[in-house]
Amino acid sequence: MNPVIVIPSYWAESDRPVGVGEADVYDHVTPVNKPVPELETCLSSLDKVRGVLRVIVLLVAPPAWEKSARARVEGICRMHTGLNPLIVGSREARVITRAVDRLAPTVPDGAITLRGYGAIRNMGLAVAATLGHDVVVFLDDDEVALSDTFLIDAVYGLGLKNRQGLSIIAKTGYFLDRDDSPYADVKDPAWEDALWSKRHEFNEFMEAKLSGTRISRSNYICGGCFAVSAEAFTRVAFDPVITRGEDLDYLFNLRMNGIDVWFDSQWYVRHMPPEIEDSASRFQQDVYRWLYEVKKLELSNQTIGLRRVTADSLVPYPGPWVSPEVERRIRQTAFRRALVGPEHGTYLRMLLKGIPEARAWAEASSARYQAFQTFWQGIIETLWDTKALANMILATGEVEALGKMRLPEIESEDRLAGLEEPPSSTGGVS
Repeated sequence: MNPVIVIPSYWAESDRPVGVGEADVYDHVTPVNKPVPELETCLSSLDKVRGVLRVIVLLVAPPAWEKSARARVEGICRMHTGLNPLIVGSREARVITRAVDRLAPTVPDGAITLRGYGAIRNMGLAVAATLGHDVVVFLDDDEVALSDTFLIDAVYGLGLKNRQGLSIIAKTGYFLDRDDSPYADVKDPAWEDALWSKRHEFNEFMEAKLSGTRISRSNYICGGCFAVSAEAFTRVAFDPVITRGEDLDYLFNLRMNGIDVWFDSQWYVRHMPPEIEDSASRFQQDVYRWLYEVKKLELSNQTIGLRRVTADSLVPYPGPWVSPEVERRIRQTAFRRALVGPEHGTYLRMLLKGIPEARAWAEASSARYQAFQTFWQGIIETLWDTKALANMILATGEVEALGKMRLPEIESEDRLAGLEEPPSSTGGVS
């Protein structure tokens, strides 16, 4: 195997909460002036891990702050050159997006980019494929590896079959909190949050997984502790439409395409996120997310050739959240938060106008993923181990090359246009 660790890392001017309706809303970002960024702690934990061949850092930042963020990330990566770090910022990503534009000009903009959770993950897969890595291990920058066998555990079982003859080509671990617990805190939520808590359902799922065999079928993906082989990721893309929860959504995508995700009860990381306050902006993202999932699964379940994925097959978690019943939870939670809390006016507007708009958007967008998915396999197989593109990405993204080799022509369309059409076992993308 030739595994690569892929770490999305989100940066901005500050970690202030993003307002409702603003673009590039992520659960947390690292301020460019933070003394000890989460990425530094993450990479430090990987220094002791055996068998690391390469770490790809996906640098996500607003254009106005990318230069400063890149300087911070380059400085961090220079302290961990043993990990063979590769930074993929806008200029490296542009190599991929221009190649995709040539291969499949009708693919929607933003499907493989550094903007939006699903598109960012797709960029990680595309870069890994271009470099010829046959296993991608996703790790978040606010997590740390706890053992030198982290990568050994990540690839454990991949490529094998279980006792029922089912292939294991995608698997998830889980995370421990700062108190070494894999379970969510089940303290009673406030009245306005009671219908929006998933903690009991999640803990019921975790208890069953941790008390069984090491490898078992999963209804859940921990996006910061997830390994996927080329046999899976060359066939199935992340959904660039999803507002958040792209990891769990990827489980649905894999399953509808006949691929199961497996849970490894002995593979885990520690999650060390900064404090994140719940907000109307995050709630709005979730409203769009869950209403979209309901419509997307309804459509896929009616599509010939796709495996049915139902809420009943996803109990105890996340079944209730992908059933039509979730709209009742959304409305009642918005109503309760409109009555109490610091953003009650925003929740009231959401209740009256935002939720109907989210429903309409979900209905209009539910077919977009399947349209994109028809291009994905051809794109990835054509990018696979393409030396010319790989060399262009490595020339500016490899930390040891920084300051030694700059290619201003990488910004030019002529540089890409001069490349030969890379071979494809599928005959290209139509």
